[in-house]
Amino acid sequence: MDLRKLKTLIDLVSDSNVSELEITEAEGKVRIVKGGGAVVQGYAQPVYAAPPAGAPAPAPVAAPAAAVAAPVVEVAAGHAVKSPMVGTFYRSSAPGAKPFVEVGDTIKQGATICIIEAMKILNEIEADKSGTVTQILCENGQAVEYGQPLFTIE
Repeated sequence: MDLRKLKTLIDLVSDSNVSELEITEAEGKVRIVKGGGAVVQGYAQPVYAAPPAGAPAPAPVAAPAAAVAAPVVEVAAGHAVKSPMVGTFYRSSAPGAKPFVEVGDTIKQGATICIIEAMKILNEIEADKSGTVTQILCENGQAVEYGQPLFTIE
């Protein structure tokens, strides 16, 4: 992909409501993500940053922009129950209802311990091990990622 085409794509993304654009061609793959200033990641191409409004040309960037890091939560020793999907974590079946589990509760394998809402579907998450809940690692209503620890069971 030549530099003129890349510059045109960057300008199109920065002037539109599109927040992310990914194009795959025979020469390689280019991904442009808008946030403050657009960042271009090329897998077979050099990496460029979009110019601020009014700047004449893109400037080369030594490395791609780092992703925003999620807060680090220390997981205590024991078995971590991890999220099987991306979604929103809920501790109870309804707002104001009693949570499924609290720290110190003894649970059995297969018991419902939380709900993760994904695409307007409420998915009951079951304990994959019997034991005592030692930590609840997510806040009610928090967005969770696939594989993110939700609870610690000993």
